[in-house]
Amino acid sequence: MNQDIINEIKNQNYAAITESIENFLIEQIEKKQVNGLILGLSGGVDSAVLAYICKRKLKEKTLAVIMPDTQITPSVETEDAMKMITLTGLEYKLIDIKPIVNEYMHYVEPNNWAKGNLRARIRTNILYYYANAKKYLVLGSSDKSEYLIGYFTKYGDGASDLVPIISLYKLQVREIAKFLGVPQNIIEKKSSPHLWKEHEAEKELGASYEEIDSILYCIIDKKLSIDKTSDILEIDKQTVEKVHQMYINSAHKRETAQKLSEEK
Repeated sequence: MNQDIINEIKNQNYAAITESIENFLIEQIEKKQVNGLILGLSGGVDSAVLAYICKRKLKEKTLAVIMPDTQITPSVETEDAMKMITLTGLEYKLIDIKPIVNEYMHYVEPNNWAKGNLRARIRTNILYYYANAKKYLVLGSSDKSEYLIGYFTKYGDGASDLVPIISLYKLQVREIAKFLGVPQNIIEKKSSPHLWKEHEAEKELGASYEEIDSILYCIIDKKLSIDKTSDILEIDKQTVEKVHQMYINSAHKRETAQKLSEEK
């Protein structure tokens, strides 16, 4: 692992980035003539960063919704989310989606993978329900790492009106979290969308975020070849190719629905 590359990724002006995001959110509220913002708060670092940014200048215009599935979501995640509410003072709602998920299961055949993605889509439906009711914009919590490798549910957590931290790699999200004062245990916590029991992002992906971010940074930002990336990062070529393939294979998740071309 090349520490110089990791430092290059991490060393950013987080005060300026925070101000830029704040201005973007304020401008979008005014431009779209809405009353405020709504976000899903999970207890993870990405949504915590959104909450901490919103509390600075948009505290009275932000609603956070905590949506565990108590059948699978560890109680510590809900506790951490509630801790974020205490620290930020944001208005919130706590909704257990377990009965909603179970109701779906009365009508569809069982499939654990599909059920996991269903949880993400149910959460998004709830966010948009309140967004419609209150005339709010939905904030997406996807970061650049997750966006580029397609680590999100299409029309689930991948659906939103605004994506304030999508230009930040996971390593940068952790750094801006430090700048904002997010508690250390949230910053250091293993990332997980909690779509099923004992779900951990890095285990599912088969690589650490240090590896993923470094590889994406070299290939996407620095436009290096796979061989050059492997050499510079001192990461085996197989891992580099795997992350690059995630980027290629998930292209459809970053595109809008395809339309049949009209020929004249």
